[in-house]
Amino acid sequence: GLIALGGGSPMDIAKVAGILATNGGHCRDYKFPSVVPAPGPPLVAIPTTAGTGSECTKVAVITDVQTQEKMMMAHPYLMPSGAIVDYHLSMTCPPRLTADNAIDALTHAIEAYVSKKQNPLSDTIALEAIRRLAPNLRRVWKEPGNEQGREDLMYAASLAGLAFSNSSVALVHGMSRPIGAHFHVPHGMSNAMLLPAITEFSVSAAAGRYADCARAMGLVSAETPEKEACEVLVAELRALNRELEVPTLKQFGAEPARFDSLLSTMAQQALASGSPGNNPRTPSEAEIVGLYKEVFDMAY
Repeated sequence: GLIALGGGSPMDIAKVAGILATNGGHCRDYKFPSVVPAPGPPLVAIPTTAGTGSECTKVAVITDVQTQEKMMMAHPYLMPSGAIVDYHLSMTCPPRLTADNAIDALTHAIEAYVSKKQNPLSDTIALEAIRRLAPNLRRVWKEPGNEQGREDLMYAASLAGLAFSNSSVALVHGMSRPIGAHFHVPHGMSNAMLLPAITEFSVSAAAGRYADCARAMGLVSAETPEKEACEVLVAELRALNRELEVPTLKQFGAEPARFDSLLSTMAQQALASGSPGNNPRTPSEAEIVGLYKEVFDMAY
């Protein structure tokens, strides 16, 4: 059997190693939507960060170094046999890692709720994750030793993983993976860079669901009109990025000329992952290119 101890990357590597040990071949042989023929050995996942939820998902993401693509693998055989979720293991996470992972979890929960693949089970889990994440994003950033906040974030991250594993992720994740592969931006950070702009792009196609997310975050009341609730949600996501000091791609160090040269490639890779097709508003390649340009150095 296998034991995976760490954040999303160690857990995903363990999942893939198990599948390769049983089935052979290369990672790209099992890239979504390819089928995984047989399960790997038993795997126990022990997260040390509160973000990816990989300890309870049927998904793994691994970079193909030949193509510079973050490949997604998705199959029930990638679900760990068991998980040990103990927030004490996250207590020493530094602020940057804590913030990026927490926004990753928030992205999972929001995308699971607004996805075209949403269902009553994923809805219930996603909204509970959002309720637990919202009051603790700033709290743990300011108070790293806050045990209740750390516990809620860890629990919410696992809930968000369960939510999207029963629904799906969407456009944020589709666009995030190429940024990570080509510019080595940590996954949670690249999600954070994208989340406000993608939410603003998407709200017109699912205003009621995004308004529900705003209500679950405690930003508006049940009586607040959908349009206003969506505007408040986008404003809050931008405020979170400012207060948690999320850099833009340019501030992170992405070179403008290289970024421009990769726009078409990244948009094609995003679409090929399938995730943008789950988004409430399905984007064209040109729209994805436009969104990449928008977020490159967009002030939050």
